[in-house]
Amino acid sequence: MDEREEAVYMAKLAEQAERYQEMVDAMKKVAQLGTELTVDERNLFSVAYKNVIGARRAAWRIVSSIEHKEVERNENNAKIAKVKEYRVKIEEELTEICNDILKVLDAHLIEKAVSSESKVFYLKMKGDYLRYMAEFSTGDTRQEAANKALTAYKAAIDVGSNDMPPTNPIRLGLVLNFSVFYYEIMDNQDEACSLAKKAFDDAISDLDKLSDDSYKETTLILQLLRENLSLWTSSKGEDDDKEEDEADE
Repeated sequence: MDEREEAVYMAKLAEQAERYQEMVDAMKKVAQLGTELTVDERNLFSVAYKNVIGARRAAWRIVSSIEHKEVERNENNAKIAKVKEYRVKIEEELTEICNDILKVLDAHLIEKAVSSESKVFYLKMKGDYLRYMAEFSTGDTRQEAANKALTAYKAAIDVGSNDMPPTNPIRLGLVLNFSVFYYEIMDNQDEACSLAKKAFDDAISDLDKLSDDSYKETTLILQLLRENLSLWTSSKGEDDDKEEDEADE
């Protein structure tokens, strides 16, 4: 096996063993080789980081909730301090992971992307990980992450709208996550609903042109869009939004 084949094989092996940091390390080697990733490699890269970040995002939500409850009780300052310390530790890990993937995307993948699908895929990932940073950040740091995420998502939308059909699952996954960004980070329910509804309506009108290969993936994301629209229009202020992090699920 050459270097690329070995790294891809080790990434797949690590995925089966659920050792996702090692999967990340292997796919970073592939990304840094200087050539565009295949669809399979692109998806492996995405899955690796998704699993590494996903566990910590879940942990941050749980610990933040516990901290909020401890502050409300206001019974034990020592407990509050310990929970806060633990939350900050998780935030440092989240920051490290987000900065790591953003560096790889900017230095090796976005500029090397040739196809429109690849460009949208990577720009969407950039927007997603900047959004994750905005989730736990505050003040100027949060605003900077949000502004950069908005720029990345808009750049992806520009490419996707011009070059990809409305039923393309990567384009739909982008709109899904972009609308979640507007709702959760920008606190702009109207824009979130408008973006999601237009994408849903455009895709539904073209559904008869969809190939069998993409049908299941596309209809899954359409279902998520519909669930979000229903939630956002009927339950203001709830935080249990559905989200599709990667278009290949």
